[in-house]
Amino acid sequence: MANSLMPFNPLRDLARFDPFREIDDFFQDYAALPRMRMADAAPRIRVDMSETEQAYMLKAEVPGVQKEDIKVAIDGNQVSITTEVKKEERQENGNMVRNERYYGQQYRSFSLPQEVDETKAEARCHDGILELTLPKKPGGGGRTLRIQ
Repeated sequence: MANSLMPFNPLRDLARFDPFREIDDFFQDYAALPRMRMADAAPRIRVDMSETEQAYMLKAEVPGVQKEDIKVAIDGNQVSITTEVKKEERQENGNMVRNERYYGQQYRSFSLPQEVDETKAEARCHDGILELTLPKKPGGGGRTLRIQ
C-alpha cells in the first residue's frame, strides 16, 4: 500500500494545462510551407569528403553548372564553393503549360581540421561533379596541451 501513495502537488494540474498548445500545434502544421515553396528552388550543393594522411578529397554535386561558373576559395582550413546557377526549361512544341527557371548562387563552406596547402590544391569538374584534392599543409593539425 505504501507504493500507491503519491505526494500531493497542488500545481500538478496547472503544469499540465497549456493554453498555447493548440495554437502551437496549429502553426506547427504550417512550418513546412516555406520548405515546400523552396522545393522548386536550386538544390543545395551535396558533398562527399574523404581524408588520407596527405590530403582531403571532396566530391561535390553541381549538376547543370558550367565549370566557368564555379569558384573555389581556400583560406587556411576554410574551403568555400560558390556556383552560379542558371537553369531554364523550355517547351518549344505546343502551348506552354508550365515554364520553370531559376537563377542565383549556391554556396557551401567547410572548416577542415587541418590547413590546406592551397598552392598544391587541384580542382576538376566533369559530368556535374566537382572534385577537389586539398593537400594538407605540413606540420599542421594543431597540438594537444598537457595540463600542469
